[in-house]
Amino acid sequence: MTLSAILAGLATGIMLGIFGSGGSIITTPALLYLLDVAPKSAIAMSLGIVAVTATLTALQHWRAGNVNGKVTLVFGIFGIVGTYAGARLGVITPVVLQLSIFALVMYAAAWKMFRPANPPRSAGAAAVDLADAEGCTSKRCLSHVAMHGIVVGALTGLVGVGGGFLIVPALVILSRLPMKQAIGTSLAIVAVKSYAGFGGYVGDVPIDYNLMAVFIVVAVIGSVIGTRLARRVSGDVLKKGFAVFLTLVATYILANQILALST
Repeated sequence: MTLSAILAGLATGIMLGIFGSGGSIITTPALLYLLDVAPKSAIAMSLGIVAVTATLTALQHWRAGNVNGKVTLVFGIFGIVGTYAGARLGVITPVVLQLSIFALVMYAAAWKMFRPANPPRSAGAAAVDLADAEGCTSKRCLSHVAMHGIVVGALTGLVGVGGGFLIVPALVILSRLPMKQAIGTSLAIVAVKSYAGFGGYVGDVPIDYNLMAVFIVVAVIGSVIGTRLARRVSGDVLKKGFAVFLTLVATYILANQILALST
């Protein structure tokens, strides 16, 4: 691997450790532009790399108490179905369309994360919301998690990324999890869904497993660094930083796709 590819692997792990997402959006371009991997293969390999890296990073967050097991189970089960179906569709979808759709979804997620919090509510209502946020035990909350698991899963498989960009806002805004718990839970969900997405591409596109193994080792080192950094930053700062990062990456991706269409 070249030095630039090693740095990309480190960046992949750091993003996963800090934000609970962002790995594939770095891994895919690195495989495409630095290592000359074919587009469909790069998408599939990116899912495999992020699946393993997210698994190991999620374990670190789980030990710190930042993974909601029930939300992970519900989101993961329904997300697997959507992700596998989306991956099968992604096999025949043009890469330009895949990445353009994802960039637009990231803009929407960033906008929601930038929006100010809702006005203070009555003490009784706030107590109910807090109890539900801590465990997401109500049928309404879990039904939201299941629904978004399917939708986010389908988009994840279609665009060929882990889906943390979509999962974290959903967990914070719709499932009302605290930001740090949303990040840890997102990593667990990303891992499960990425395995399903990778399985959806295997057999239809060439996979360089040796290259994947080396990239994973470097990304895991980065994830350890990212997880330690995340413990030193407040949840509100992480939320705003995540939204800024979404906007920047979405702009970069969309600009590349526009240039590709114009040439």
